[in-house]
Amino acid sequence: MTRIAIVGAGISGLSTAWAIESLAKAADLPVQIVLLEKEERSGGKIWSRREEGYLCEWGPNGFLDNKPMTLDLCRQLDISDRLLRSDDNARKRFIYSGGKLHQLPENGPSFLRSGLISWPGKLRLACEPLIPARRDDADETLADFARRRLGQEALDKLIAPMVSGIFAGDPETMSLKSCFPRIRQLEVEYGGLIKAMVRLAKQKKAERKAGKAVASAAGPGGVLTSFAEGIQELTAGIGQALAAELRLGAAVTAIRRLDGGYALDLAAGGSVEADLVVSAAPSWAVAGQVAGLDPALALLLREIPYAPMNVVCFGYQREKIARDLDGFGYLIPKMEGKGILGTLWDSSIFANRAPEGSVLLRSMMGGATNPGAIELADSEVQSRVAADLKEIMGITAAPDFVRIFRHRRAIPQYVAGHGRRLEAIAERLDALPGLFLTGNAFFGVGLNDCVNASNQAAARVVAFLLKRG
Repeated sequence: MTRIAIVGAGISGLSTAWAIESLAKAADLPVQIVLLEKEERSGGKIWSRREEGYLCEWGPNGFLDNKPMTLDLCRQLDISDRLLRSDDNARKRFIYSGGKLHQLPENGPSFLRSGLISWPGKLRLACEPLIPARRDDADETLADFARRRLGQEALDKLIAPMVSGIFAGDPETMSLKSCFPRIRQLEVEYGGLIKAMVRLAKQKKAERKAGKAVASAAGPGGVLTSFAEGIQELTAGIGQALAAELRLGAAVTAIRRLDGGYALDLAAGGSVEADLVVSAAPSWAVAGQVAGLDPALALLLREIPYAPMNVVCFGYQREKIARDLDGFGYLIPKMEGKGILGTLWDSSIFANRAPEGSVLLRSMMGGATNPGAIELADSEVQSRVAADLKEIMGITAAPDFVRIFRHRRAIPQYVAGHGRRLEAIAERLDALPGLFLTGNAFFGVGLNDCVNASNQAAARVVAFLLKRG
């Protein structure tokens, strides 16, 4: 019987445990898994909290259905029948610029009609096919790439808000190859983004004519998906299906080598011994755990920065908001000088998020470009969000419901050089057989990315066991 310790019971740790159990069973490998979670609850940043009839997401609010990983996991857990797709109207997304909300264009004609980008900015975008492709291996920042191929205005009004919405990041520091590898691949393969879109659209048309199923040619796409009682139904479903032992309030302070395995020291005293260890904790936490084991590995892990974030939920009676809420919400370019990164119209995205006759708005404040927001008092956070909602959405009424959730280390930042850092981490792990890392600090921050990384980590664990014999 191989004893495996998994550090962290967020989505990464839970899905890794599930994948190991499934693969080990198929390979007829007897394993005993213990999950060590420092908090008194599992789920990590996934936490769906219903209060006064409002359903607030402490962290992520769902996953896109354009990739199979999480959907497959739901099928394995037999919870697919509880999945909830976002409302079709939620596909309308907006950017606040120049004192008004602009719907993001969905096609060429709507782009030409849109007032979001000026005519000089549109002409600059139209010149994108004329820009020579960069095919070297340099780790270009998102900002440098956008300026080079699309122009400054597109960076300011399209790319930067998108980066803040996904990563809470700063495009001036973030790596194109690590954050959006597909975009980098399109430039290398097709010579430019518009050239790629034209070629892929032709390919898509031909495949459809031939009766083949086709994916979107225009990027990530997909429909945001959750559950009626929030995305926590996913982590709860994994927890209920696991045979693994789950220990809550079990903070790991250090990982030590033992003959044939490892010992994990606990903050409350004592230790847990295991043949193999998978740490699914944030990289900064793993750094502390392995500092005595491999100081160089700890240093590399500490170099992955995290952006702070305040999540601010406001509930209103619907009649108090004059404008329509037909859409997903909006993002705000940094140049607009607002206190928040954007606001999601949560009760328009998913049903069952607010009491009858009420709406739920969820605003994001902070990120890599405004880290000081995490230090603001609750009253200041509330007043700044209210001021922005008044100016942008015309909301003058005080909210009936307010909740503020703080994340000092919300989202890992894949800054330039991230890929080289991951290679160095992998080299250090080669010298520590039986120690594996997973989580959102390495190969993607989204829920699909975490599940995919967990599957890959589980496959490495089982391959290690089979090789060891």
